[in-house]
Amino acid sequence: MAVPKRKTSKARRDKRRSSVWKLDAPVLVRCDHCGELKRPHRICGNCGHYKGREVINMD
Repeated sequence: MAVPKRKTSKARRDKRRSSVWKLDAPVLVRCDHCGELKRPHRICGNCGHYKGREVINMD
């Protein structure tokens, strides 16, 4: 089995675990129909519209 030749230092270990690699906040866009914030390429959770047409009846 492969075994490390040298001990990984605390600085190198902590650099790898730092928050540099965390994902950014998701991008939000305005719904064309109601103006509510939503994720791009998703059905609006407020009015049920996608690409200008009603996909889900929210009544």
